[in-house]
Amino acid sequence: MRLHNALAALVLAAPLPSTLVAQNARQAASSQNGMVATAHPLATEAGVRMLEVGGNAADAALAAAFATAIVEPSMNSIGGRSQILIGLPDGSIVGIDGTTQAPWDYDYDTAPQAEYGYPVIGIPGAVAGLMRLHNEHSSLSLDAVMAPAIDYAENGFRVLSNEASRQMRNAKRSAEFPGTAATYLKENGKPPVGGDLLVNKDYATTLRAIRDGGHDAFYKGEIAERMATDLAKHGSTVKLQAFHDYEALDSRIVRGSYRGYAVVGLDVPAAGSVVIQALHIMENFDPNSMDDAEWAAITGQALGIASPELRVLGTDTAAARATSKEWAARMMKRVRAPTTNGTEYGAYLPALDPRGDWQGHTTHITVADENGMFVSLTQTLGPNMGSSVVTPGLGFLYASTLGGYLGRMEPGERARSFISPVIVLKDGVPILALGAAGGARIVSGVTQVISRIIDDGLTLAEAMEAPRVHMNRNGSLDAETSPVIGWTPDELGDMRALGITVTENPGPGAFSRVHAVQYDPKSGIWYGMADPDWEGSARGPMQTQEH
Repeated sequence: MRLHNALAALVLAAPLPSTLVAQNARQAASSQNGMVATAHPLATEAGVRMLEVGGNAADAALAAAFATAIVEPSMNSIGGRSQILIGLPDGSIVGIDGTTQAPWDYDYDTAPQAEYGYPVIGIPGAVAGLMRLHNEHSSLSLDAVMAPAIDYAENGFRVLSNEASRQMRNAKRSAEFPGTAATYLKENGKPPVGGDLLVNKDYATTLRAIRDGGHDAFYKGEIAERMATDLAKHGSTVKLQAFHDYEALDSRIVRGSYRGYAVVGLDVPAAGSVVIQALHIMENFDPNSMDDAEWAAITGQALGIASPELRVLGTDTAAARATSKEWAARMMKRVRAPTTNGTEYGAYLPALDPRGDWQGHTTHITVADENGMFVSLTQTLGPNMGSSVVTPGLGFLYASTLGGYLGRMEPGERARSFISPVIVLKDGVPILALGAAGGARIVSGVTQVISRIIDDGLTLAEAMEAPRVHMNRNGSLDAETSPVIGWTPDELGDMRALGITVTENPGPGAFSRVHAVQYDPKSGIWYGMADPDWEGSARGPMQTQEH
């Protein structure tokens, strides 16, 4: 049964540590009572609080998702989109599609083309996805799971340095829109710096309305009317009826296997099929016969070959082909031995996500509870700060969806992206849940962490700390060389000695930020890891309470 609001108020009354800074966060953790891993320490604390009061993984994911939309606003928002993969204690796996959508009367050929602003705004889906997660899988009240986010918005939180940097890069655009300027710029017109207290009382008011009225408060009540009025005033094609009609849908579940492990993800508009196809291609090669340079070459090519599937997926037939072992065996013949330059592979990569900033974008949350429920939830605005638009008085940013940002979109179509929440099972038992942020490199990060754990026998922490590669459109191999995670000069030299063109990428967090939870059935211990090249954290509850 759901925790009564009065009891929720009592157990959640203690303030959360709103002044927490990244340096105090633990990026790796273990627990016998479940685990939360997110891109921001305050989101992790919000999720852990739910587990500690007896909530389940859905409750923790909801609290973390609402919280991270406040504390990491450059990466996600309730005005954005989400994909949610849920592994239930009975062994079943379901998915929720809360993706932004083009209106049914949208005409790409006549619609304004823009990089940001009102023309790129579609129908937000994140709130519908979170409300459905709550209605179908939660054990606590909305009052309970939204309390941390409302607290952060109402009373403020200390902005982390990298978040401040991202807001700084968007400051010129933010100043163009009165609602955005009022929300994310200080009185002197400057964006916050690291350590500043950011208060967003408009967002708190919006969240309280959702808390009290659920899905309909956002899509059919005053919030919807205010969004529609503002959008119409600025020429948007998203009308009030579009908000009324929006629903979170069942996601199509896609399944594959990798060296005896089951791999489960979400089909279009998510990219689970791409992860599965890349792994199926890699399965045709013996990891024990490769050194690190050869592994990088094979992995990069497998990712480059699989990525275009996102363009053609969308039906059960297409998904069946993409996740077919027979199809992967055909595709692996395109992999060239790592002794010649692989420039031709650039032709296989799609032109999705053309304007993602150098750090990529998006946020990811992974949660597990002591009863074996897993939630892998990805939430995004698109590029840094999305559309850059905040409707005055509502406090949240809208995602970039239309206007060519993700290429051509048809009426009613949901935005395709490389979002890839995944659950890995061994003998029917979920042993790993993960997902990532980072635009087109999401698939690369998720695929390589899975490979490192299964192929190399690495621990979760070791797999997350291992450097990654990505196939560029020009066919060169993009190699991670950030100060925290990076290939060594000797390893890069080994790659080049194979005839591979290597592009070094030193950007922190540029190769996706993976947040993952692993379960060891023998010990009953959950391990969590936040990407070591970002500001997040992982933590398990100290104890749990019955309710």
